This record gives sequence, structure tokens and C-alpha cells, in this order.
Amino acid sequence: MSKIFYKDGYKYQLAETYVVETMLRPYVTGGNKFVSIDTKGVLTINEGYAWDGASGPAIDTKTFMRGSLVHDALYQLISIGILPRNQRQYADLELKQIVLEDGMNPLRAWWVHLAVKHFGDIYSNKTNILLSAP
Repeated sequence: MSKIFYKDGYKYQLAETYVVETMLRPYVTGGNKFVSIDTKGVLTINEGYAWDGASGPAIDTKTFMRGSLVHDALYQLISIGILPRNQRQYADLELKQIVLEDGMNPLRAWWVHLAVKHFGDIYSNKTNILLSAP
């Protein structure tokens, strides 16, 4: 019997490559086949990238989707060592800026930023374990 191998924890998959300029400025260009960032802070998230949307008790809304995509991609770059851990605060600020641009209520955006500021370290250390079935 053959097995399948997969990773858990994703709800959404990007249908088109998305490129955005960020405030982060890594010393080197790096990433993987789904997400990369260059030394000018240009983040490229390739078609097929999977992410989980808003984390915790937060609700996925249209004003949260782009921010959660970029934030998850930046946290992934932190977790794989492309961005240093001290850049997490800038990833959190990127999230806040994007959700405000996308029309999120400023009070909700403040709460979102507060939550990632205090609890984001759990997720920036996250690696998805390879699972198999059967």
C-alpha cells in the first residue's frame, strides 16, 4: 500500500502570484519555492502558497485576507531563518498597515496588532510537520 504525505493547518491557497513592497530590509535575498523576499523588501508570494487566514479567535473577513497572507508569509520567512527574529515587530506592523488600507475598523486593527504583538512568537516559531496516511 502506498502512502500520501501532507501538511495540516491551511485553509486558503493563493490562486495568483502576489508581489508587495514591505518595510523589511533583509541583508540577503532568500526564500523557498512559495515565498521569497529581496534586499529591498519586495515580498513575492507565489501561486499555490497556502495559509490559514486569521489565527486564534479572529474572524476571516475581506479586510483581513491580504494582511493575513502577507503576515503568514513573513512569519514563514522568520521561521525558516531568512528573516531574523527581531524583524517580527515589522511583520506585525505590516499586518496592521495592510488591514487598515483594506478598510478594517481601526479599533479592530489595533486589537489585531496587539494580539500578534503578544502572541505572535508562538506562530513565528511554527513549522508544519510532515504527516502521512494511511
